[in-house]
Amino acid sequence: MNSPVNNVLESLIAFNKSANTSIYIQIAQQIINAIQRGYLPEGTALPGTRTLGELLSINRNTAVAVYDELASQGWVNIMPNKGTFVLMPENKTVAIKAVTQRLDTLKTYPNTAGFPFQSSFNLASTQEFSGCKHVINDGKPDLRLHPTFQFAKWYSASMKRASLISKWNQTQEESYTTFSKQLCNYLNATRGFHIKPNNILSTRSTEMSLYIVSQLLIQQKDVVLVGNLSHYKSNMIFQQAGANIKTIPVDVDGLDVDFIEKNFKKNSIRCVYVCAHRQYPTTVALTAARRLKLLTLATAYNFAIIEDDFDYDFQFDGSAMVPMASADAKGVVIYLGRLGQSFFPSFQIGFIVAPENIINEAKNYLQILDKQGDLIQKQILTELIVEGEIHRLIKKNITIYKQRRDYLCSCLTKYFKDYATWQAPVGGLAVWLNFKPRVSLVKLAKKTKARDLFLPKTILYQNKDICAMRLGYGHLNEDEIENVIKILKCSIDEILL
Repeated sequence: MNSPVNNVLESLIAFNKSANTSIYIQIAQQIINAIQRGYLPEGTALPGTRTLGELLSINRNTAVAVYDELASQGWVNIMPNKGTFVLMPENKTVAIKAVTQRLDTLKTYPNTAGFPFQSSFNLASTQEFSGCKHVINDGKPDLRLHPTFQFAKWYSASMKRASLISKWNQTQEESYTTFSKQLCNYLNATRGFHIKPNNILSTRSTEMSLYIVSQLLIQQKDVVLVGNLSHYKSNMIFQQAGANIKTIPVDVDGLDVDFIEKNFKKNSIRCVYVCAHRQYPTTVALTAARRLKLLTLATAYNFAIIEDDFDYDFQFDGSAMVPMASADAKGVVIYLGRLGQSFFPSFQIGFIVAPENIINEAKNYLQILDKQGDLIQKQILTELIVEGEIHRLIKKNITIYKQRRDYLCSCLTKYFKDYATWQAPVGGLAVWLNFKPRVSLVKLAKKTKARDLFLPKTILYQNKDICAMRLGYGHLNEDEIENVIKILKCSIDEILL
């Protein structure tokens, strides 16, 4: 009867004589695998070379080569006249390349779970990938404009501050951090607020802010109103929270607030989601009259307003209209924003502005998701605000983006005057392009992809009433803008002809 060690080796080891890898290497790798998995504990005596040869039906010289290979890698200790014993080298990890079917299942990770779990259709990823040279997005900034060298110096300086370690190791929270105070001052100066640090909470992104707010506000089947064209990510978050999403019309004056008054009753709405500054995706602004009407309705109908101001900083013509939240005397508005859109994503943050009791509850959720935050990021942003550097960077980038907007509009006039209508936006990094005559946007995306231009599905809007695209231009320079418009023109010509 075989010993337990012999049984382990006989059951686990198999080799392929026709494989490119030598037989002794295949066997050695599988013995290493057995050691790593605990089948052959440290100190185990392995069979002699003659016994191993008989056990595996291999030449004794091959068995000797197996043990020599294991010894050279430090997995066994060959002691003359005593035997070969298993070692466990410190921090030893090797790639398993065994070819036997019996070990294939051990060297791969399962594709599916062996237990039931709850999947979510609402959170299915909308992200698409392409190797095309040109890509149109929904209005993201150009990361090439990020002052990398300056930020490298600021980051290095922040890392060296002695106070950083104490902040990481603190056992109790400060009343209000320097960052919270400076962010509060910045928003008061730029958005017409009169808030204090107890009215603000910083997060990693506007999506995280909205997720936290949705968890606070929404219960199953609560009615949430959004524009009939709205941000797909916000809709995903609301659906995941269990909301009953209903749409209301959007026209040239923004969200149709009168529609709410005509079609809904008091206490029937949980919240209204609105991008008052620039409606997503159409870029239209909510007029002052409608803003006041919406604030009045929120009080009368007992619902909350979630005001998402995702691109407030990118204002080119005139002055930006201050947020509705700045005129909120009843505490009905929760304001979501983003700071540092001109920077690399690692230096951007989201924030929530709301009454103190809402912020206190939001903090409870945030400590689960991201208790510590990024202290270095906050340190850098604090100094940028204090030194006025953030104003200079925004002003510099706005000049560049305005030139790109004007160049885009000139290209559209040159190539698209007979194919589409559009309005030059007073701000933001996207143009709402309405196609006339109507074309299949699915076909258009295929045609442009063949010409090395990728159009994600998330920027295309088509139904019986709409045939349009949210054309982001901020990430493109003037040469790239013209190439993109030419490709769009050629592709539409091909479809129409």
